[in-house]
Amino acid sequence: MKKSIVITGGAGGMGLATAKLLGRENHVVICDVNQQRLETATEELKKLGVRCDSMVCDVTDKVSVGALVSSVVNVGLVGSVIHTAGISPHMANAETIMKVNALGTINITEAFYEVATQDFVQVNVASMAAHMFPGWLIPRSAYTSAFSNRDVFLRKAMFPCRLMPNGRYRTGMAYAISKNFVVWYSKKNAARFGQKGARILSVSPGMFDTEMGRLEEKSGSAEMLKDSALKRVGRPEEIAELLAFCVSNKASYITGTDILCDGGVVASKVKF
Repeated sequence: MKKSIVITGGAGGMGLATAKLLGRENHVVICDVNQQRLETATEELKKLGVRCDSMVCDVTDKVSVGALVSSVVNVGLVGSVIHTAGISPHMANAETIMKVNALGTINITEAFYEVATQDFVQVNVASMAAHMFPGWLIPRSAYTSAFSNRDVFLRKAMFPCRLMPNGRYRTGMAYAISKNFVVWYSKKNAARFGQKGARILSVSPGMFDTEMGRLEEKSGSAEMLKDSALKRVGRPEEIAELLAFCVSNKASYITGTDILCDGGVVASKVKF
């Protein structure tokens, strides 16, 4: 029985680049919340000879995520999930950012955990922003509520954001907290996935030449590149190679950790 690789947010940016790479030798299922973008991406992949299916999915909607899982399982086993779906500080308000990035990750992780088998791999895409906020600003005490009461988690996680002035400071805080949660949540699930012989980890990209990345660059994030090690944005193909490696057998002993791929931006902020 063939195994599928599911890529959320697969209609553009990192997701599409990863689908192009993995689709050379695997059956991929891409999903996105935008039907038109999904159709365009599917057509592009098929022109490249990629064997793919596509499905509209809203990761914040448990019913929508459940339909995605059922659809994929009907085709065959799920080999791995690469969860790239997310939004940046300049794409929505703070609460929407938290819902998409944090609750969306919970929905995808929990749903695919139920069908995970031996050697299944899930990679959740976080962000270098998860590593850049002072620890005292991150409401980690709220994180454990994600397993028992998502409404409580959302309320507690949003509390520091509401203390910030409305606008980019508030959305930036929500983004950093949501991605910090993705890192924490992926680590916290490692033992549970391990009981099934499965793996879960996160990857924290920096600035990449994608539609979302260019939006952030215009807002001033490019200033961080001046002090970084490589002093350039990453190419989508570079992060795709890392994501593909993470779900491959070559990475079979890697789980419960976060891999930072930011060209040395975070390293430049470290005080020795």
